[in-house]
Amino acid sequence: MELDLQVLLKEMEKAARGAAVFQLSEFRTRAPGWGDAKAARDFVSFVDLESERMIRTVLDRALPAASFYGEETEKTLGQDYTWIVDPVDGTTNYLSGYDHWCVSIALYRGGAPGTLEAGLILKPTTNELFIATRGGGAFRNGVRLETAVQLDPGQALIVTGTPFRSPDTVDSFHRTVRRVMGINRDIRRTGSAALDLAYVAAGFFQGFWEVDLEPYDAAAGLILITETGQSTNDFAGRPYELFHSRGLVAGRPGVAEPLARIVREEYADVDLV
Repeated sequence: MELDLQVLLKEMEKAARGAAVFQLSEFRTRAPGWGDAKAARDFVSFVDLESERMIRTVLDRALPAASFYGEETEKTLGQDYTWIVDPVDGTTNYLSGYDHWCVSIALYRGGAPGTLEAGLILKPTTNELFIATRGGGAFRNGVRLETAVQLDPGQALIVTGTPFRSPDTVDSFHRTVRRVMGINRDIRRTGSAALDLAYVAAGFFQGFWEVDLEPYDAAAGLILITETGQSTNDFAGRPYELFHSRGLVAGRPGVAEPLARIVREEYADVDLV
C-alpha cells in the first residue's frame, strides 16, 4: 500500500494541534506536581490520556488500517503501518508547570527492516513544528533543516536524560557525564527526549545520549535526525533499532564519534541487550 505522506502529514499536524490546544488550556491550572504515578518517578495525567484519545481519533480516520502504539492506551505493533504516539513527551515538566513538552507522532512501516516513514514533533508553548518524511528532508516551521556539518567537540552542547528508570546504569551515567564535560562545551537535561532529538536535528544541540527510551520517545526524533545526515547508534556502536536497542547515541559528525566512544567504554559493564 503506497501512501501520500504529504496528506498524512497534514492529518498528523491536525491531530497534534488539536491536542496542543487542549494541553495549553489545562497547563498551570493546578498546583505543581499533580498527576498519578504509573511507575517510580513516571507520571500520567488525564491530559495525557485525553490527548492520546484526541490524536488517535484523527489518525484512525486518516489511515484506518494502521495499528497504534501509544504511551498511554495501546501498544500494538502492526505488520504493515503503525502510528507511534507520545501525546505529552515531558509529562513531568507539564505537571510541574515547566513549559517544555511536546506532542510526538511518527508513522512506522513494518518489515525487515522496518522503516520510519514520517515524523512530527510540536512544542505547544512556542508553536515550533518539526516534520520529516523518509527521503524528503526535515523542516522546522516550514524551513528545511540543513545537513549537519562537522563540528569540533569543544564547541558542542550535549543533551541527555537522567536514568530514572534504569538504576543499573546510574554509575555509568555519572562517569560519562564527567568525561563528556571534559571534552564538550556543556551538558543539558531538559526532560523531553523527543524535543532533545528535534533540537539535535535543528542544530540547537549537537549530541545526545540516553538509555531505556521507549519507541514513542524516540521515533519522530529519529527520522528528523536521519534526514539531517546525523548518526543514530546504540551504545555498542551498531545502528539504533527502535524496538530493540536499549541505548541511543546521536549527533553530528565530529561530535557523535567521541561521544559514542565514551558511552561504549563507560557502559561496557551494563547488560544492554
